[in-house]
Amino acid sequence: MQALLALIVTGLLIAFCVRWVAARLKLRSPTRMAVITVFALVALALFGHQLGS
Repeated sequence: MQALLALIVTGLLIAFCVRWVAARLKLRSPTRMAVITVFALVALALFGHQLGS
């Protein structure tokens, strides 16, 4: 449960950072949900790869 909460909080922080950088560079910023989804998929894939070895 604690790991899931940490994943969600980290996802929100990453989404804020990506959107902030995109705004500073005057690029189109992705939606917050898209950033969180991609981050969660990558984090879970890395975790699954770690379990497999």
